Amino acid sequence: MMTDQLKNLTHGLRLYGVQSSFEKRVEQAAAQSLSHLEFLRLILEDEATQRKDVAAKRLTTQAKFRNFADLEDWDQTVDRGVSKAKLRELAATVFYQSKENLLLLGRTGEGKTHLAIAIGRRLCAENISTLFLPVNFLFEEVHAAKVAGKYLNHIRKLSQAKVIILDDFGLRNYTHDEATVLVDILEDRHQKGSVIVTSQVDPRGWMKLFEDPIIAEAIVSRLEHPCQRIILKGGNYREKLQKPLPAGKKLEQEKMLN
Repeated sequence: MMTDQLKNLTHGLRLYGVQSSFEKRVEQAAAQSLSHLEFLRLILEDEATQRKDVAAKRLTTQAKFRNFADLEDWDQTVDRGVSKAKLRELAATVFYQSKENLLLLGRTGEGKTHLAIAIGRRLCAENISTLFLPVNFLFEEVHAAKVAGKYLNHIRKLSQAKVIILDDFGLRNYTHDEATVLVDILEDRHQKGSVIVTSQVDPRGWMKLFEDPIIAEAIVSRLEHPCQRIILKGGNYREKLQKPLPAGKKLEQEKMLN
C-alpha cells in the first residue's frame, strides 16, 4: 500500500528518477543501516541523474548530428594528431568552460567531422546545447528564413545554442550576404558561447574566402580569438578502412569515418 502511494506521489510530482529507484534504495538503506540524510541524498542523486539523461537525449536529437560518433571510438592505434591527454581534455569540455572556440583542421578523410560530432555528443551528454551546422546547408536555411521574413528569429534560435559546429568551413568562397550572416551569428556569441569549426583550409587562408576584407577580418578574428587548434594528420582514414577487416571489426571501424 505504501509503495503504491509513493509511486503515485512521485509520478504526480514528476520525480521519475526517484520513482524508478526508491524501492532499491529502501533495500539498500536497510541493508547498510543508512541514515535518513544518506537515503535522501541517494534518491535525489538518482533524480538528478535521470533528468540529466533525459535532457542529454533531447539535446542530442535537437543537435541534428549527421551520424553517430563518440570520443571513445577515436582510433588511437595510429598517430592522428590527437593525444590521449587531449582526448581527455575534450571529453571534459575544457574549451567550452574556458569560452574558447575549437578549430579542427586537416585534409579530406582525416576525421574532422567525426571528431566534431563526437565532441558535440559529449557536450550534449553534459547538458550543453549544441547545433551541428554544415556550412552550405546553414546558408540554405538562412535564405529560406529570409524569404519567409523570419531571418532575425532564425538567428536568435541559433544564438540560443551554447555551442555551434560549423562543418566544412571554407570549401568555397562566400558571397557578401553569406559573410554578413556569419558576422551576425558570431557577433552574438563572441566570448559567450563556443564555435567548433572543421576546415581543410588553414586559417591563414580564410581571409581570401570573402569579398570584403573588413568583414573577413571580423569573421576570422571572432573565430580565432580565443581558440584552440587541433591539426589532424595520418592521411585519408577512409581509404585505410577500405582494406579487408577481420570478422566483427567492420562495424566498429565504420564508426570512425569522417
